[in-house]
Amino acid sequence: MPAAFIGHGSPMNALEDNRYTTAWRAFGQAVPRPRAILVVSAHWYINATAVTAMPRPRTIHDFYGFPRELFEVQYPAPGLPELVEEVSEAVKPTWVGADADSWGIDHGSWSVLRHAFPQADVPVVQLSINADKELDYHFVLGTKLAALRASGVLVLGSGNVVHNLGGVDPQRPDSGFDWAQRFDESARDVMQHDPSAVSRLLDHRDYRTAAPTPDHFIPLLYVAGLAAASGRRAEILVDGYAYGSLSMTAYTLDTTCPGADRGTGSAAGLPDGVPADGTNT
Repeated sequence: MPAAFIGHGSPMNALEDNRYTTAWRAFGQAVPRPRAILVVSAHWYINATAVTAMPRPRTIHDFYGFPRELFEVQYPAPGLPELVEEVSEAVKPTWVGADADSWGIDHGSWSVLRHAFPQADVPVVQLSINADKELDYHFVLGTKLAALRASGVLVLGSGNVVHNLGGVDPQRPDSGFDWAQRFDESARDVMQHDPSAVSRLLDHRDYRTAAPTPDHFIPLLYVAGLAAASGRRAEILVDGYAYGSLSMTAYTLDTTCPGADRGTGSAAGLPDGVPADGTNT
């Protein structure tokens, strides 16, 4: 089963029709129907490694200040509680908790999935990002998830390679600052040539600016781990920048997506009045 990392950007992309959402739709149409989707989202960043275990996960609107239309979006995909045991077995000896009621499907997941799998008929399970662990932990966990791919589970990382909300510039809707481009291009070189060397990005001169907090960068480590475990390289699904300080680059593993580059339009931005450093995007 293929895997992917998606640069999701603003939650407003859930409502948009642009070249990024076109690429996400192309990805969903190109992959074989998954038995389930396991999402590592930047927005479930907690002090534990856990997996959602509810049969009907709720749609979480983890942001504020956005239009009511966005809060009305529901993504009623079923869960798959038995996947908790499969994840636990795959990542042994790492302990994995079962979350029966605290989380669900956050906007890092549904803003992408409502384009890729609009019928919401494939079970969706989320794997939390353990904020207490070093970054190498997440890469290693990614390598261990390869067993799930073999059983029909699509593993999806959702974040942004470059994610600096404090640096957002509304005057640059479709371009990146020099430092953002440098870091994003270095990540591209690693993912396309040697995903096992992804940790070298942590020493990049622009890492601290590109990822002032690691939550949006970490999902890339899971997909790099999957690529390293498979002995294959990632391919670019779509790339670009938003508002100077966000990278929209997306990667796929073991799939080609005809039509992914046929869309037009910039990534969605922040609505007027939403502060860049106070919005959980």
